[in-house]
Amino acid sequence: MIGQQDFGKAALEAFIARGDTVVGVFCKPEKPGERPDALRQAAQNAGVSVFQLPDLKGDEAHKAMQSLNADICIMAYVLQFAPQSLVDIPKHGTIQYHPSLLPKYRGPSSINWPIAFGEKQTGLTIFRPTDGLDEGPVILQKTCDIGPDTTLGEVYFNSLFPMGVQALLEACDLVIAGKHTQMIQNESQASYQGWFRDAESQINWANHIDHVYNLIRACNPAPGAWAILGSEKVFIFDCKKHITHRFEQVKGKPGTIAHKTQDSFFLNAQGGQIEVLRIKPESGSKMKAAEFIAARPSLFQ
Repeated sequence: MIGQQDFGKAALEAFIARGDTVVGVFCKPEKPGERPDALRQAAQNAGVSVFQLPDLKGDEAHKAMQSLNADICIMAYVLQFAPQSLVDIPKHGTIQYHPSLLPKYRGPSSINWPIAFGEKQTGLTIFRPTDGLDEGPVILQKTCDIGPDTTLGEVYFNSLFPMGVQALLEACDLVIAGKHTQMIQNESQASYQGWFRDAESQINWANHIDHVYNLIRACNPAPGAWAILGSEKVFIFDCKKHITHRFEQVKGKPGTIAHKTQDSFFLNAQGGQIEVLRIKPESGSKMKAAEFIAARPSLFQ
């Protein structure tokens, strides 16, 4: 297995629980101060050989993979580049998990982007990795709905995470039994989106209320959609969308505070308002809107 963190750990435990023998785990080395890798810890606790190499392109990685004499390799949440010369070593090759419906949303933040773009459905793909980024032939796919208020965390933890673990088991069995099919991805339907980081998560209040709300959902619980409020950078998490009806008029410029309640406050956007319920100042922790209001009385006068 090649992977890391909680998804890799869950996949490892699922294969072990049903009686499979995991002969080795590759995971990237932790940086100083970084939290311990959950997959590494789980593998070591289970007595599985662990290889933490700075990259997977060199002779050391290839010799390690060859020494394992594995039937198949499972890639579960992989951020290191694994060349095709490495993943072809196991008897039945390698299968990889990707949390989108390939060929759409190739790239590292493929869960965030469909939500940010207002998609109503996403899913996962198990495919054969190649040297192209998320470009290999597809073995199976599973879909899940994105509700109008669904957040990134809900899509991942309620759907893509548990479905992904089960899909890896299913695809592995199909490949080992020689019963799988491989569908070449349609490049005319392909899209690539990069990392969803600070620049991508900035709120533009001049955008339509739907775009603002979708962005906030796509960043909750991480990295958090952010804006400047007063002179302070803040990250908005739990919120509600209030659309302005045809003959109503939003009072105030986009991004300004419209009014407050006991438990929330409202920010103007084009075509409506965002009611903020949970927020995080850049220099603090997540808090309820009521706590934020109480700590900044001058902002809400």
